[in-house]
Amino acid sequence: MKKHAFKYIIDVLLFVDTCSVAVIGLLLGFVIPKGREPQAAKYFLGLHRHDWGDIHLYLALLFLALLSIHLWLSWTWIVQSTKRFFGDKWKHILRAIAAAWIVILIIAWIAVLL
Repeated sequence: MKKHAFKYIIDVLLFVDTCSVAVIGLLLGFVIPKGREPQAAKYFLGLHRHDWGDIHLYLALLFLALLSIHLWLSWTWIVQSTKRFFGDKWKHILRAIAAAWIVILIIAWIAVLL
C-alpha cells in the first residue's frame, strides 16, 4: 500500500474515532442519567452508562494510537514546516512545544486527581 493511501486511511479512522468519542461524550454528559437515578434509566440502546464509558475509554485509547501513527507518518512535513517558519531555531521550537504539552498534561492530571 502506498504511503498516501495509508495516511488517508489513518486520517479517516481518526475522523470517525473523534466523532465517536464526541458523540459518546455528549451522551454521557447530557442524555444518559447519572447519580441517584433508577438503574433502568441509565440504559441507552441496551447498554448501561458504564458500558458507554468503557467504549468511550477504548475509543480514546484508539485515538491516541492513531494520532501517534499520524504524527509518525507526517513527521517530515512537521519538521520541514517548522524549519520554514522558525529557521535555525526549529529544534528548540519543537522541543518547547513538546515540553509545553507535557506540562499541560501533568497539570490536567493533577487537577483531575484533586
